[in-house]
Order: sequence, then structure tokens, then C-alpha cells
Amino acid sequence: MSATILMTDPARYEVAYAINPWMRPADWSASPAAHAHAARSAWSRLKAALEAAGARVVVMEGEAGLPDMVFPANAAVVLDGKALIARFRHPERAPEALPFARAFERLQKDGLIGDVARTEGVFQEGAGDAIWDRSRRLFWVGSGPRSSPASAQLIGEHFGAPTVSLALATERFYHLDTCFCPLAGGEVLYYPPALTKAARGRFFDLVPASERIEASDEDADAFSVNAVSLGRTIIMARPPRRLADQLAERGYEVVGLDLSPFILSGGGAFCMTLRLDHTSGAEARAVRAHALETA
Repeated sequence: MSATILMTDPARYEVAYAINPWMRPADWSASPAAHAHAARSAWSRLKAALEAAGARVVVMEGEAGLPDMVFPANAAVVLDGKALIARFRHPERAPEALPFARAFERLQKDGLIGDVARTEGVFQEGAGDAIWDRSRRLFWVGSGPRSSPASAQLIGEHFGAPTVSLALATERFYHLDTCFCPLAGGEVLYYPPALTKAARGRFFDLVPASERIEASDEDADAFSVNAVSLGRTIIMARPPRRLADQLAERGYEVVGLDLSPFILSGGGAFCMTLRLDHTSGAEARAVRAHALETA
């Protein structure tokens, strides 16, 4: 089954404030029309690349004054048709929760989402800090700069899925998706300095060295780790040659795009997308178990 991916129209996108070390509003304001044009072009190229890789792309509208809605990875965690709407830490992004909730209610009416719930009690910033690993059938859950450590338990209980908590070590890599990307073949592309020593230990316990791909400083600075993995295709901000070759040697087709207008705000390909079709396999396991019990 092909992927179904949510994107937000970039018409309202701009870099108007700074809530992470990448954001440069002064650079944007020096030439806003040129940056806005470049952003629309980059967004269109990403959408086209996703569709060329076989994905269905669903587009929602953004809202004036909420420029970071262009990064719907932070809107919600979605698994088995259930959506858990984010609760944002920074006041600049907190108002996004309501329009994202309305958008998910529309997706629900269209049959793309089943249940929609809101995060309560803890900060949790969507799939940016709760990355579903299709190979291992678990969530890698980031915490620190944005999402609360307690969000791992919340996600596990809400979705009935295993979670592995990974604390982030630096404000520069403020969401897990900026430094960590499970690939379709079972490998994980990651940037070691972005994780605490304890987080790296948990990760190493579950992922053998043969399946770990270490990103360099150059790879991380290019925002290439913030990638979308669709089968044997990986779509990312234009990667350094070494990383592209390394992934190609493992059998992946790398689609590198100029996403510099969004990197100016601290976002890349993964940030700009949200998978709506991830499944845990729980339903299939339940059917098999029932068949065995009644055999």
C-alpha cells in the first residue's frame, strides 16, 4: 500500500521569530518576497518527489500568523488511524494545536483518520519527537528541548505500542527527527552527538552496528538526516556526496532537494510531512491469534 502524507500549503510560511538555533528571521526579512518564492518552489519540488516515489499527498491550508504550520510533522502522532494532536512548548507554536485539530477532524470525515485526541498534561510535539520504526514496530520518542520525558509513556499507552525514550543532548537538534531517521530496510541514519550517552546506549542495545549509519557534522548541518524514507527511496535536503554514496551502496535511491528556505527555519523534508498511514500490525496479530484460538 502506498504512503499517504500530509503537507501544509506554504503560502503563509515565513521566518518571523527564533525558537531554535537555526532560525534567522533577520535573513528572511532582508528579502521576504524572494524567500517566499523560493519556499513555494522548494515545497512543490518536495511534493513532486513524494508523488514520484508513489505517495499520495494530502494538502491542508496554513493560517496567517502561524508560519510553522508548514511543518506538519509536529502536528500529531498518527498510528493505526489514530491521531494524537500535539501540545507545543513554545507560545509561538502553541496556537497551532487548534487549527491542526480542525484539519484532522476534516481528515476524519474524509476517512483518512479514525480517532482524533488531544495531548494533555505534557508537552509532546508530534512525529518530530515520536518516530515510528516500521521494521521494529516501535516508537523512538525524543525528549528534552521540546517534548517532555513523560510523553513516551503517554504515547505508549495511547497507541498500545512499545516506545523507546531517547533524550536529546542539545538545543540545536531540538526534535528527534533532526538527527534520527529509521530507513525502510531496517537501518537507522543518526547523528551521534545529538543524543545523550544514555540514549545512545539504549539505541545500541536495539540496533546492531551493521544497521547503524552515522551522519557526520556536515550531514547534520545540511539537514539531510531529516529525511523521508519511502521504500528504497530516501528524500532529503541535498546531502553531501559521502552520505549519498553511502546510502546508494546500501541500495537506496537518494533524492536530494534544495530545501534551504525551510532550513532557514530549522526544518527539512521530514518536518514538512506527516505520514497518515503507519500501522502497527496489531490488528493483523489479533486476527492471527483469534484464528489459532479457534482452530
